[in-house]
Amino acid sequence: MADKAAALAAERAYLYTKDLILRGELSGGQLISEGRICGELGVSRTPVHEAFLRLDTERLLALSSRKGAVVLPVAPQEARDVLETREAIESTAARRVVADGGPAQEVLSRLRANLERQEEYAGAADVEAFVEADEEFHSSVVAASGNPIAVHFFGLLRDRQQRLRHQLLGIRPGHLAVVLDDHRRLVDRLRALDAEGYAGVLSVHVARHQGAL
Repeated sequence: MADKAAALAAERAYLYTKDLILRGELSGGQLISEGRICGELGVSRTPVHEAFLRLDTERLLALSSRKGAVVLPVAPQEARDVLETREAIESTAARRVVADGGPAQEVLSRLRANLERQEEYAGAADVEAFVEADEEFHSSVVAASGNPIAVHFFGLLRDRQQRLRHQLLGIRPGHLAVVLDDHRRLVDRLRALDAEGYAGVLSVHVARHQGAL
């Protein structure tokens, strides 16, 4: 039971700290101590140290014996690599969807419902909720391809994509409406069975992130 409790505490500390980094509450270059997380979660130092080790392995933190840990910023080349890979996977997925006869009605319904939520979040300037809906939107398109390998690799990019989305929309909250309009156009291209048009809109959409980083 003690081992299980320790593992749960370490997982909790890991998810909590990781979320702070992905949402930008801990920014690149910022120092973070194990003691701070211990105090905020009410856990001992050991599970927090284990969490920091995991985040160091994932290149989100850099451990320092004297400073605790430093949040690693997203390097420009890493951002470009993530965005280029994400665009390649999603545009290929859209081509598969179109080649297979277009999106199923269930997929279109899910995307329309997602757009309605995005509109609500944009109107309320709720960046955090919008970012989650944004991720769900693009993941739904990739999943609609029926390609499990594409889904797997797209999922591997999720954390880095979320961090980039928070960076973009956090510094440009007025950009929510622009992103929402891009998403509407992407759905229109899918419905029109226009895979190349989808790829073109997606390229512009991704370039907005590139230009802000």
